Amino acid sequence: MLAGPCGPLVAAEVDFEREVVPLLIRRCLECHGDVDASGGLSLLTAAGAYKGGESGLAIQPGQPAESLLLHRVTAGEMPPPKQGVPQPLPKEETAVLQRWIEQGAKWPVGRKLDPYEMTTDVRAGRNWWSLQPVKRPHIPKVSRAEWQTNPIDAFVLAKLEKEGMVPAPEADRRTLIRRVYQDVIGLPPTQEEIDAFVADASPQACETLVERLLASRHFGERWARYWLDIARFAETSGYERDQTKPFAWKYRDWVVKAINDDMPFDRFIIEQLAGDEVPERSVDTVIATGFLRFGTWNDEPNDPADYQYDRLEDLVHTTSTAFLGLTVKCARCHDHKFDPIPQIDYYRMASVFWSGPIGPRDRALLGGPSADELGVPDVLGWTDLGKDPPPLHLLKKGDRHRPQQVVEPAALSIVPEKYRSFTPPAETAKTTGRRLQLAEWIASRDNPLVSRVAVNRLWQHHFGAGLSRSPDNLGFHADPPSHPKLLEWLADEFMKNGWRSKPLHWLVLTSRTYRQASLHSQQDMYNGKDSANRYLWRANRRRLDAEGLRDALLAVSGELDLRMGGPSFLPTITQDALEGLSRKAAAWQASPWDEQRRRSLYMFSQRSLLSPFMTVFDFGDTNLPCGQRDVTIVAPQALAMLNDDFAHGRSAALAERVKKTAGDNRDAQIRTAWSYVFGRDPDANEIVVARQHLEVQREKLTANGNDSNAMALASLCHVLMNANEFLYVD
Repeated sequence: MLAGPCGPLVAAEVDFEREVVPLLIRRCLECHGDVDASGGLSLLTAAGAYKGGESGLAIQPGQPAESLLLHRVTAGEMPPPKQGVPQPLPKEETAVLQRWIEQGAKWPVGRKLDPYEMTTDVRAGRNWWSLQPVKRPHIPKVSRAEWQTNPIDAFVLAKLEKEGMVPAPEADRRTLIRRVYQDVIGLPPTQEEIDAFVADASPQACETLVERLLASRHFGERWARYWLDIARFAETSGYERDQTKPFAWKYRDWVVKAINDDMPFDRFIIEQLAGDEVPERSVDTVIATGFLRFGTWNDEPNDPADYQYDRLEDLVHTTSTAFLGLTVKCARCHDHKFDPIPQIDYYRMASVFWSGPIGPRDRALLGGPSADELGVPDVLGWTDLGKDPPPLHLLKKGDRHRPQQVVEPAALSIVPEKYRSFTPPAETAKTTGRRLQLAEWIASRDNPLVSRVAVNRLWQHHFGAGLSRSPDNLGFHADPPSHPKLLEWLADEFMKNGWRSKPLHWLVLTSRTYRQASLHSQQDMYNGKDSANRYLWRANRRRLDAEGLRDALLAVSGELDLRMGGPSFLPTITQDALEGLSRKAAAWQASPWDEQRRRSLYMFSQRSLLSPFMTVFDFGDTNLPCGQRDVTIVAPQALAMLNDDFAHGRSAALAERVKKTAGDNRDAQIRTAWSYVFGRDPDANEIVVARQHLEVQREKLTANGNDSNAMALASLCHVLMNANEFLYVD
C-alpha cells in the first residue's frame, strides 16, 4: 500500500504473465518442477502452488505473512545458495511476489508453467533466437551502395557504417587467387594460373574463377574434410586393440561425391541417418549410413551393459551436434542446465538408435550390423536388427539400475507438435523406421536449427570464423552472431535454393566482403575497437591447415598425385613415434611412396597412431564431432617444418624439379624456385639474398665432401617452404 497526498493509494495489480511468470521460471522451477520437485513443492500449476509441499502451505492467497514461500524468500533461504554463495532474490522481485500474494495470488485457469517456455538470464527457453522459425529479413540500405556486389555486402556494410567504420580495400589479384584456390580446392595455384588471372581484364574475372573452381572435382575433396571432422571419421575402433574398420574409405568417397554433386543438404542428412530405410535404397545410401559407425568401439568394456548406453550417447551426441548444433547429450542424466532440453528428450532421440547397437562381445562385427543384415557386401554401414526393439527406459540420473518410464521415439520437444511422435513400422517392415522419421524432421524446413548451423559452418570455412563462433553449439552458451540478420538471410537463401550449397559458396566468394585485403589503413584504430574482426572490416590472415600444408608441399615439389578415391594410404611414421606401441614396427607398415603422394584426405586415420606431422598442425580430434579445429601457432610447428623427414624430402624433390627446369644457371634456379613455391618472380633484393645463401651453403657442404650444388639448392628450397608467404594465405 502506498501513501499519497489524499490518502493511501492502491498498489497496481500485478501482471501475472509479465511479472510473475518470468520470476517463477527464472528463480524457482529448476528445483520446483514436476520431476523430483524439491520438498514436494511443484510450482508449475495453481493446484501445485496452493497445495504446498512437505513443509506446509507455500502460498496462501491474500495472506503473505502465512505464505512459507514468501517467508523463505525474505529470510534469504530461497533461492538456495550456489556453491555456498547466497543467491538472495532482488528486492524488486521480492516486492512483486509479495504484492501478488497480497492481491490473492491470482493464477489464470488452466495455465501451466513450462520451465522452457522463455529465456532467462540463466538458461535458454523455446523463444531462444536459434529456435525461432527462419524469417528472411529485408536487405539493409547502405550509403556506399557501389561497394556491394550482392546482399552479403549490404548486411556487412550496414554494420560497419553503424560502427563508423569502412571496409578494407579489395585484395590484389595475386592474393585473391591464392585465397580462393586454398578455400575452394585446398591447393595452391601455379604461377601460370596466377599470371593469367592477374592479366584478365574482364569485369567478370573473379566470377569466372569461382565458377571454375566450384566445378572442380577437387572442391569435394577440400570440403569433405570438414564434414569428416564432424562425423568423427577414423578407420579404426580406438581403445587397446584399435581394430581396423573395413571399407571405411567408401564413406569418405561418398562424401566427396555428394559435395561435388551438390547433393541437397536435406538429402545429405537423410541418407546418413537412414540410407538403409529410404524407399530408393541403394549401395550408396547404405554406405552413407557409415556416419553412424565411426564412433570408438570397445570390445572389452568393464561393464558391457553400461557400455551400451555409452554407445547410445555417442550416436545422440554426434547426430545432434552435426545437424542441430545442440549439446543434447548433456541431458542424459538430468534436464539440460542451459538449453530447453528435458531429460526425456535425450531418451526420445536415443530410442531411435536403440534397435541397432551390437553387444561388445561380438568382436567380429566391430559394434555394427553384419553384411547379411545390411544386405550389401563390403560396406561399413548401419541398420536396425529388427523392427521391434526392446523398450528404452529413462534412467534416473543416467543409472541403468534405476529405470523410470518407457520412452517412445520422437523429435525434441522444441519442435512443432506434429513431430513429437513417430509412426510404428508396418508389419512387413525389416527396420523400425525411426531413423528415417528422425532424419525427415531434422531435414525439415520446420526445423529452425539445421539451416542456421549449416550456413554458419560454410561461412566459417571461408572467413576463418563463423558468424556465430561456436559452430557446434547454438544454444544458451553460443557465441552471439555478429550479424544475426545476415545469418537469417543466408539460412533462408540456403533453403530457397533447394538446400544446395554451391550457390551460397558463389555468393560468399564473389562478395566484396570476401575480397577485402587483410590490411587496413586504419588497422591500429580498428584493432582497438574490434581486434577479433567481428565486424568484418578486413580479411583474416590464415595459416594453412594440416592437410593444406602437406598437399601444398607435395604440389610445389611436383610430386602430388591427384588420383581420387579408393583405399587409404599409410604414411611413413618414424621409429620414435612407434616406441609407445606394444608391437612397434609390426603395428604399422607404411604404404609405398607412390601411394603416399596422394592428397592428405586419403591418409589412413588410425586413432592410436595419427601422423605426428599432421597433429602438430592441429589435425582434428577423431573421437568426437569437431566443427572447428584448434588453430595454434607453437614452436613444435616450426621445428617440424625445419627438421621433419617429410619436409626435407619435399625440399630435395623441389630442388630436383628446379634443376630439371632451370639447369645449372644459378639465377634461373632462383627464379624457378620462387615460381614454384610463391607463384611469382623474386625481386632484386631476394635474388641477391638467395645468391648469398647458395654460396654460403656450397662452401659449407663442399668441405664435407657432399654434392654441394644439389644440397645448397635443396637448402634454399627448404628456406622458401618455411617462409610465411608459403605457410599463410592473406
